[in-house]
Amino acid sequence: MSVLTYRCALKRNAIPVLARRCMSVRPRVDQETPAGRKKVTIQSLQAQRRDKIPITMLTAYDYPTGLACSSNVKLDITLVGDSLAQVCLGHSSTTDLTLQEMIHHARAVSRGTTHPLLVADMPFGTYHVSPASATENAIRLIQEGRVDALKLEGGSEILPVVRQLTRIGIPVMAHVGLMPQRHIAMSGYRVQGRSAEGARRVLNDALALEEAGAFSIVIEAVPKELGSYITERLKIPTIGIGAGPGTSGQRKVLVWDDVMGTWPGHKAKFVRRFGDVAREREGGVEGYTAGVREGSFPGDAESYVMDSEEWNKFLAGEK
Repeated sequence: MSVLTYRCALKRNAIPVLARRCMSVRPRVDQETPAGRKKVTIQSLQAQRRDKIPITMLTAYDYPTGLACSSNVKLDITLVGDSLAQVCLGHSSTTDLTLQEMIHHARAVSRGTTHPLLVADMPFGTYHVSPASATENAIRLIQEGRVDALKLEGGSEILPVVRQLTRIGIPVMAHVGLMPQRHIAMSGYRVQGRSAEGARRVLNDALALEEAGAFSIVIEAVPKELGSYITERLKIPTIGIGAGPGTSGQRKVLVWDDVMGTWPGHKAKFVRRFGDVAREREGGVEGYTAGVREGSFPGDAESYVMDSEEWNKFLAGEK
């Protein structure tokens, strides 16, 4: 059925016109939250933590992946991760991502998002100069990217920024342990907190960020014992990325392309591939190209037909 689109009249007091639009890909009529699931809030996440209900969080980078995350009532948080620099834009590092690129992708994801809490990474360099410039960039990402909250990597050095953002009402998800935006300074993507001193540093950062106002903390690539201990010490939800099964009820966040099996690069230890979309994708491309080359596509089923009488009239007019 064709989608009815409302065309606003340009002249004052003119009568609005309903026009039919026909295209190969038609716009959605509506965007509804799956039945039985209200919008996820910071309060509802706290309730899940209290009741030991695992929190689920997946990355999304565009409208289709945002829509896919929203299609499942068991998905709690959608993260527009700065990993889009690599998996979508072909960069070698997350540090290459700009604020404008993040806004562009976040805005697309927001169009497909219904019930999940929508969080976006603040790109490298957008919150490091000063609390004032961080606030300007954060406001842009909230307003233009249409996200609910922001995620910042860092420890005690970003406390003034976290305090400032939460003071003006911008929810902050913190990120400790391995911080991909600092992979060069950390000599690669290495597990953090393996020594007593390193573990204490990660713990102290997490406690300080909670005190500064963060509503949740991502803990990445730390020993499972440390992930569980930090979770026990905090009063806010923890989201584990390679931090063991004890992070606030076995909560995990995974990159979309890792979950779907479409990322051809290195597979981290904490990654589990739940799908093999790459094989299906490659099979689809192969099937299409073969169909065109052998002449089986398009066939009668994919072709429009003209009334024979009208066609004969057309041919007669060509003589």
